[in-house]
Amino acid sequence: MQSPHSRNAEATLPGSGTPRYAGDLMKTNTPDTLISPADLLEGLDWRYAVKQFDPSLRIDTPTWNALEESLRLSPSSGGLQPWKFVVVADPAVREKLVPAAFGQTQVRDASHLVVFTAKKDFGAADVDAHIRNVAAVRGVPVESLAGLRGMLLGGIVGAKDSAGREAWAARQTYLALGVLIASAALLGVDAAPMEGFVPDQFDTILGLNELGLTATVVCALGYRSETDPYASAPKVRFGHDQVFLHV
Repeated sequence: MQSPHSRNAEATLPGSGTPRYAGDLMKTNTPDTLISPADLLEGLDWRYAVKQFDPSLRIDTPTWNALEESLRLSPSSGGLQPWKFVVVADPAVREKLVPAAFGQTQVRDASHLVVFTAKKDFGAADVDAHIRNVAAVRGVPVESLAGLRGMLLGGIVGAKDSAGREAWAARQTYLALGVLIASAALLGVDAAPMEGFVPDQFDTILGLNELGLTATVVCALGYRSETDPYASAPKVRFGHDQVFLHV
């Protein structure tokens, strides 16, 4: 299968003004199952923020496992992953969350519900845990990562106060949210990202305070109801020339 980058990514040959495209290069590190640009855009155009889920339709286990893994693989600043993804499966708990979400029934009716949470007091211990994990996964001594550790401590822990670090951690969860929404669309799963909830109430209901976490954003996933009027509504976006600046 042709790489989706082959017609777009380009580099310039040293000493010349001639561009060369990724399709002309050996793609030894490119997966064999990449989708086409057309498939990507079709999936993203198909998705919308679902207002009504069909509670009788469930995401199958292999598909859900892939979506969970997409969250685990999500990028974060410095690779620090200052988050936990709370998958709320208990129907009674989800019912309690509905009033805390201003009555939005997606939190109850969707097949799955993910509450994105950020660490409240991200600090040196969290950086050290990341450094140990890097050393273990890549098979290198912890001591060899002293430069990386210093950069992360200085740039994030030392450069921000507690409120700044919490705001930084919250922003990282939105990176993961974007990955989840796009992944779901490509797998034919509907999603409803939601900021309309009371974080303090979610924190209390889910026991997040005791874990040093706070809810930042929510995503309900499942399959749209046939009665959702927004399912057939045209997608509204500004034109290309209104959202891009090419410098």
